[in-house]
Amino acid sequence: MPDFLRGLALAACLLMAWNAGAANETPQTELPGAQARATQGKGLQLRTPEEVSTLRIAVMQGSAQDVWVKNNWPQATLLQYLAVADLFVAVEAGKADASITVADILKQALAERPALATLGEPIFNLDVGAAFRKDSAALRAQFDDFLARLRADGTLADMKRRWMEESRTTMPAIEFLPDAPALAIGNALVGLPQVAVKDNRLVGFEVELAERFAASIGRRPVWTTADFGALIPSLASGKIDTIITGMSITPERRERVDFSESYHAYRNLVFVRASNIAGAAPAPVAPPAEASFWGNLRESFHNNIIRENRYLLLWGGLKTTVLLSVLSCAFGTLLGALICYMRMSRNTLARRSAMLYISLMRGMPVLVLLMLIFYVVFASVNISPILVAVFAFGLNFGAYTSEMFRTGIESIDRGQTEAGIAMGFTRVGTFRHIVLPQALQRILPVYKGEFISMVKMTSIVGYVAVEDLTKASDIIRSRTFDAFFPLVTVAILYFLVSWVLIQALGYIERRTDPMQRRAAEART
Repeated sequence: MPDFLRGLALAACLLMAWNAGAANETPQTELPGAQARATQGKGLQLRTPEEVSTLRIAVMQGSAQDVWVKNNWPQATLLQYLAVADLFVAVEAGKADASITVADILKQALAERPALATLGEPIFNLDVGAAFRKDSAALRAQFDDFLARLRADGTLADMKRRWMEESRTTMPAIEFLPDAPALAIGNALVGLPQVAVKDNRLVGFEVELAERFAASIGRRPVWTTADFGALIPSLASGKIDTIITGMSITPERRERVDFSESYHAYRNLVFVRASNIAGAAPAPVAPPAEASFWGNLRESFHNNIIRENRYLLLWGGLKTTVLLSVLSCAFGTLLGALICYMRMSRNTLARRSAMLYISLMRGMPVLVLLMLIFYVVFASVNISPILVAVFAFGLNFGAYTSEMFRTGIESIDRGQTEAGIAMGFTRVGTFRHIVLPQALQRILPVYKGEFISMVKMTSIVGYVAVEDLTKASDIIRSRTFDAFFPLVTVAILYFLVSWVLIQALGYIERRTDPMQRRAAEART
């Protein structure tokens, strides 16, 4: 164990050093024009937003900025990310030359990141509204009436002043009846002042707007936090009732959903590294850092884990990951045993059906399978995303375990089965007492590896709005804009989960090995 801890500490040191270097280096790839000057460390001399139209531009996938760049700057190299926090990290680290996001978000984010700065005036403005399904005209009308009342009594203007002008982060107290029917609201963590997580609860201008709306119609809000690009599919499939998260009203989106009246107009600005703006003052030479490596590590630990009780996010994500892994393993193992029985059956239909199932599951990416089940198979069913994930991972795991079982059983000489029957055992008794124990010894080493692969595979469940370990790190990064510490922490936690599960399976393997069991009994 001491060697194990020393290894983790060394890995953390190396990753910290790499991260620090990546934040200050620029790639050395030869590229034409201005992009080459940026990547060779000579710096860009940008004056207007149009000058980035041929460079590397980071955008959030599925956002209005994504569509706008594709339509207006087709020569740009588009880098699509799933979270707003990743845009700031990419530009600051030199992975992208520029990015575009909402001015209100930039105002608060750049206050904590002096290495970045806005470039020129807003390049486009878009109205935002709440999105509803085409068959939810009554709910949309209720929102429009609610919005008109907020404008008339000055509440909407007060909300904008608090969140956008004064940069407040405190939610007002809004009362809900505990037995009120739920209103499923979809959102994405686009950052303050719109939507963010603080003290393990959602805060922001649009969070307050959504909660006030729910209270006004006698319902209680139930939040579904997903990647921005997954919100409209979730709404169209009936997983949520409305989207209130700064969604711009565009003609393409109107084809899929209905929008309320606009409640705000967001200005969109280009931001770049401050040193790449023409005429920018050279960055002051920082005095030698007094804080040691361990001091910086303690500060990062406090900001990412302790501050705002963010460790609770990781704890909740850890419990979800372990639960998903164990349930998926149990379901997949039972399903694999059934598929193995069908695969080895003399019935042609059962055998061919099992072969088809195995081929389909092994040939389909797990992410595609997960999203098909969530958005298609259970589209109209109100079911927990965790159960959907267990079902999807279990289906995939069952295909692999069935082949493990079949291979292990067929590796046992048929003569042993015949000998067992000759000794008076039934076929079931022969399988249980003679074939199965030997098959398990041969299966378990491979089974352990496949199980650990499945545990790591659960990191994709964020696509269906499940807050596992990976999603917890995304939420933390959306607040701290620190790519290093949350990801390394999650990597270590995944390693620990895998290590504990390997030890548990290793214990089972030892208990099923007669030689090791007799040796253990002899020692005692």
